[in-house]
Amino acid sequence: MKTGIVGVGIMGSAIARNLIAAGLPVIGFDIAPRRQSELAAMGGEAAPSAAAVAAGADIILTSLPSIAAFEETAAAIRAHGAKGTVVAELSTLPIAVKERHRAALAEAGITLLDCPLSGTGAQAVNRDVVVYASGERAAFERCAKVFAGFARLSHYLGAFGNGSRMKFVANLLVAIHNVATAEAMVLGIKAGLASEDIVKVIASGAGTSRVFELRAPLMAKGEYQPPSMKIDIWQKDMAVIGDFAKSLGVALPLFSATVPIYDAAVEKGLGNDDTAAVCAVLEAMAGIERNR
Repeated sequence: MKTGIVGVGIMGSAIARNLIAAGLPVIGFDIAPRRQSELAAMGGEAAPSAAAVAAGADIILTSLPSIAAFEETAAAIRAHGAKGTVVAELSTLPIAVKERHRAALAEAGITLLDCPLSGTGAQAVNRDVVVYASGERAAFERCAKVFAGFARLSHYLGAFGNGSRMKFVANLLVAIHNVATAEAMVLGIKAGLASEDIVKVIASGAGTSRVFELRAPLMAKGEYQPPSMKIDIWQKDMAVIGDFAKSLGVALPLFSATVPIYDAAVEKGLGNDDTAAVCAVLEAMAGIERNR
């Protein structure tokens, strides 16, 4: 049997490539014909539908951009997947949505795991993502070889939903660190420092972060294509985190302060750019004009 992937976009295509390189057969589907062609070119099998993936795989990874896409995919897997199939859901979505489909899939003898990823599409290319897995332990152990094929590390976090809870914590930090990186870059550039020097020097000291090291080089060049995470998709993740914190009665002052910056990036037409493009928003606020 093959490993199935539904959603071979920025993240899913990197996962597929690494699984194929690890010697694991892959069958996948994406609504974008270009992504289907890319999957076939890297040695995977491009299926005509999510239903075909469900029929051809006993472990299925779903990497999807929206609730609607996941719900449509879950319905196809429930209708066409075999009893005993394990689905590892890798996306950042509300826990209640995943929980609802976990119950529905269980009625068909299919196990859903909640397994969001920590890392960008660029990191996924280099197998530098981490799996935050939760749900049935036996199902997680069945997926161990698949996870090892595309991830640097996988954590088993217990009860279903804990993977997403941990991802919300991680993404909260990413949201803050990304805007903080842009703010620091703009301050340095406005002060007359060479952008490449800021990247090199800050990365060597106490002020660095993993996000700084990933995104500051993009900000230094002012180059935000191709994106490793689109701002439009990130906005969805931000909303999920905000709603989750609100449901717990937890104030997120720093996280909340970043929201208008991301919103402004979308208003500037940067929604399809990498999230590092928030730097362009802060540059404009500081009166910095750079030739790109």
